[in-house]
Amino acid sequence: MTTALADEADEADEFESHRRRMFGLAYRMLGSAEEAEDTVQDAYVRWSGADRAAIGHPAAWLAKVVTNLCLNRLTSARATREAYPGPWLPEPVVTADGALGPLESAEQRDAVSTALLVLLERLTPTERAVYVLREAFAYSHREIAGLLELTEANCRQLYRRAVGRIAAPENRFAAGPEQHRVLVESFIAAAREGDLAGLEKLLAADVAWSSDGGGVVTAARRPILGREKVLRFLAGAFQGFAASLRLTVVEANGAPALAAWDGSSLVSLASFEIRDGAVSHVRAVANPHKLAFAARQLSHSG
Repeated sequence: MTTALADEADEADEFESHRRRMFGLAYRMLGSAEEAEDTVQDAYVRWSGADRAAIGHPAAWLAKVVTNLCLNRLTSARATREAYPGPWLPEPVVTADGALGPLESAEQRDAVSTALLVLLERLTPTERAVYVLREAFAYSHREIAGLLELTEANCRQLYRRAVGRIAAPENRFAAGPEQHRVLVESFIAAAREGDLAGLEKLLAADVAWSSDGGGVVTAARRPILGREKVLRFLAGAFQGFAASLRLTVVEANGAPALAAWDGSSLVSLASFEIRDGAVSHVRAVANPHKLAFAARQLSHSG
């Protein structure tokens, strides 16, 4: 192998050693696995064309590139998401294989939860960048200031503002992994049997059900609010389109989730928010474009 080819191989290996971390950063910033993959590929193009001698710390250099690419995407995506038909939900990612990094603690799982990613949509792109870099990757405010070319004081202010905007009840993430899984499995068991009385016991009185069909498949354009209305919706589903679906439990975004299959096709993936031992919000992604990444993951694992 020539020296030039060896150098290219080393550069590719160096980039690959950071790929998972870059994907995790981009996904948390964008809420889209497909866009996160595209962002990482764009970062590779810049890495390939960069003067390697001028890159003192590859991890920091790549984090800065990925963050700036995400900021550009978020700025252009805002109008698209505002015009999105029905609720906009993040693309689910299967996390059992470590696709989004280690999720060993409650804090790490919270950082990729569907509930938090929805809340992050309230933030400006820069607020989101500061919050993600601080909370999910433990960057100091000084390091974040360097990545975003802001002052440290400005980063602290942006972080405080972001925390205030996504403030939520303290017990939103109170359910431990085991309780979460038991509730999801109980929900699936009751759903398979069409046991509405059993489902009623699992749902909070003010439960909400949000469906993201993206205008591609039929889905409610507004969240369904309240136990009675959600049960009525589920009763109709059992008698209609959902009657023949196969239901399984998968780990998505750091928590047990319900995967619905039509034959070998993944047609819905639902996350469950738990509060005070009951299901307080179900967020179901049915848009096939948003399910493509998770479907590929599950096909490879199966």
